[in-house]
Amino acid sequence: MQVLISGGTGFIGKRLQAALLARGDQVVIWSRTSQKNAPGVQYVTDLAQIDQTNQSIDAVVNLAGAPIVDKRWSDARKALLRDSRIQTTRQLVQWMAASATRPSVLVSGSAIGYYGSQGDEVLDEKASVAPGFTHQLCADWEREAEAATELGIRVCQIRTGVVLGPKGGALAKMLPPFRLGLGGAIGTGQQWMSWIHLEDEVAAILWLIDHPELSGAFNLTAPNPARNAEFAKALGRSLKLPACLPMPAWVMKLMLGEASELLLEGQRVVPQKLLDAGFRFRYPELDQALNAAVNG
Repeated sequence: MQVLISGGTGFIGKRLQAALLARGDQVVIWSRTSQKNAPGVQYVTDLAQIDQTNQSIDAVVNLAGAPIVDKRWSDARKALLRDSRIQTTRQLVQWMAASATRPSVLVSGSAIGYYGSQGDEVLDEKASVAPGFTHQLCADWEREAEAATELGIRVCQIRTGVVLGPKGGALAKMLPPFRLGLGGAIGTGQQWMSWIHLEDEVAAILWLIDHPELSGAFNLTAPNPARNAEFAKALGRSLKLPACLPMPAWVMKLMLGEASELLLEGQRVVPQKLLDAGFRFRYPELDQALNAAVNG
């Protein structure tokens, strides 16, 4: 199988690339910067380069998007967050529409921010939404990808939670203070964290590629979300260090402004459609996932 990945040089994309190569697939990475090709991997900076080589792409995985919690949400930052997701997805769909041989499936990124903040409400793929910037961002992002269905392409939207894995992602930001004994809950600590181990994230993407009967939105989160305080304690246990210094909500608001809502409010999301489809998580429990991520 020949798989095109946008965002293939990121935290999830690199691991997905390795998993595809390990099972004998060929990978094309659409990247903004030119990179040297590797065995089984071709890098392109322009989608037209794929057509020029007469390659037939079987599946597309769209993971592109600027980090959402790295900086305060100024108007310029919000525009970048939207453009890096929506414009990239639009370009992919336009390219697929013009291709002589179209891929059979598009697995396109989204996030659990689609649901907005809803307290203790359990949120599966049929849940209602709370309006706000993150919901509108994800809804517009998904709408661009959904346009590929008009081309006869199967579309799966992956609403991803906090991805836990070694050497990157959310843990890369969390670990330094925890290792100094300065870790703890954020705000009240009662907000829900819907997380997934990197290995399960990648396995779920492959599962969606490989099962032609599946389409629509899928929550890519482990089946057991945790409150933020529970998460902090579990991370402390995995490091064998205390985790009892909370981060006051006002500090997060001062640092991140409106973007702090993602850390202070959260969502209680469950992967109902994946479970119903028979997907089995390698890391369904938080302690197990954190031990693997920290020591991996």
